[in-house]
Amino acid sequence: MRHTLGVDVGTSSTKGVLVTGDGTIVAAATRAHDVSRPHTGWVEMDAAIWWDEFVSIARDLIAAHPDAEISAVGVSGMGPCVLLADERDEPVRPAILYGVDTRATAQIERMTAELGTDEITRVGGSVLTSQAGGPKIAWVADEEADAWARARRLFMPASWLARKLTGAYVLDHQSASQVSPLYDIENERWHAPFWERYAATIEQPTLAWAGDIAGSVTAEAAELTGIPVGTPVITGTIDAWTEAVSVGAHEVGDLMLMYGTTMFLVATGDETLRTPSMWTTAGAFPGTRNLAGGLSTSGALTAWLKDLTDADYPQLLAEAEASGPGARGLLVLPYFAGERTPIQDPDARGVIAGLTLEHTRGDLYRAALEATALGVRHNVETMRSAGADIRRIVAVGGGTQGQLWLQVVSDVTGLVQEVPATTIGASYGAAFLAATAVATDGPTPLITDWNPVAQTITPNPALRAQYDTLFDRYVRLYAGTKDIVHELAAEQRGTTRPTTSSTTASTPATEES
Repeated sequence: MRHTLGVDVGTSSTKGVLVTGDGTIVAAATRAHDVSRPHTGWVEMDAAIWWDEFVSIARDLIAAHPDAEISAVGVSGMGPCVLLADERDEPVRPAILYGVDTRATAQIERMTAELGTDEITRVGGSVLTSQAGGPKIAWVADEEADAWARARRLFMPASWLARKLTGAYVLDHQSASQVSPLYDIENERWHAPFWERYAATIEQPTLAWAGDIAGSVTAEAAELTGIPVGTPVITGTIDAWTEAVSVGAHEVGDLMLMYGTTMFLVATGDETLRTPSMWTTAGAFPGTRNLAGGLSTSGALTAWLKDLTDADYPQLLAEAEASGPGARGLLVLPYFAGERTPIQDPDARGVIAGLTLEHTRGDLYRAALEATALGVRHNVETMRSAGADIRRIVAVGGGTQGQLWLQVVSDVTGLVQEVPATTIGASYGAAFLAATAVATDGPTPLITDWNPVAQTITPNPALRAQYDTLFDRYVRLYAGTKDIVHELAAEQRGTTRPTTSSTTASTPATEES
């Protein structure tokens, strides 16, 4: 029987699945890893880990089913990341990760001043923030002359795997659209003037769509991985978009909520919507556009509380449920790693308001769950204000295994969420894209057949007024504490210079909350 193999490189682990032609997962494997945080605001990773874990996972999956015919390979990964490599494909430094890495504030300010906010958004769709790839490239040029002198190619996790497997130097349009301001979103190509100005010595990757075949497995890669020579490999894309594919949340009017180490939201439409508070990107497929957003912490925040309190998740969830809506008067701002959308503030910090000696770890955990839900609501309301037509919400990711978290998000946001049968995430979506790429001699697979909806989470209308009040306080708490936490963030960086607001990292006098 024909199978496809899908592998996704995430922030905290690499996951792989071996899937039959009808979508059944017959084998799965995971490799946990850590990111490196060498300085406050820096989040990076050694790209050798990505390939080593791919090789290990591929060999394990194939060993579990040695008779499986691998018809295609799907790849996916976190992003947008900036991995620069030399002409021999040797990385010149560790990869700089997506918006959780906030080191390029000075480059964002300089590029915005040089190009102008209007021109940046006209070309790329979005203002420059910590999510944008262009300022991270500029940071290497400014701060690490030796590395920059050797840099010749640009990769992200999915394109790195495609390169190692096939030798193709390719990047998908969706990922490229997040290398702002170097990509022209309306014309779906690299923007030559900006590329020449900020990345002239870097060879431009060939652009393709996520499900396009990048190439086929080379003899060298086959020997390492056990995947047969000549097996097609798709181009792949960033994990959040592959997750959207995995649950069928990539049609016009869909919104995907990805519950993971961070929370990610992708709304799909057919027109380019621009707002300084969110990210405007190309879609995973031709003819689509996305308005996307992301919380810098979600699962990372609950994991921090778990480690801090030395409790396990079942205990904390039971205690959080007993705490009840509102966490007995606690309110948390979940900005423990700065925040991405919609406030676009790398110097935001976590705040816990209302603490008393009577509060318990269950109250704290409940407040953390509600904080991420309030962040989701803030993003959804901002998307709708920008013109996004959100008709259907689909939840995906590891966090969907916890019923309480799902219910809290629906109650806080007022949104109905569909939860599919399989929520393993981007690796499954990568396997599906691979299956569709080679479906030339039979019917094209449908994700609704592979992964039907398993449950629907409906908000409790009795809690609406309480959570409306809490959301108002959530927005006001950030505004009221912003100046103080910026001063604290400056101290954490070892400097007394406070940043004025998130707008210094994007555009003056612009609504960012």
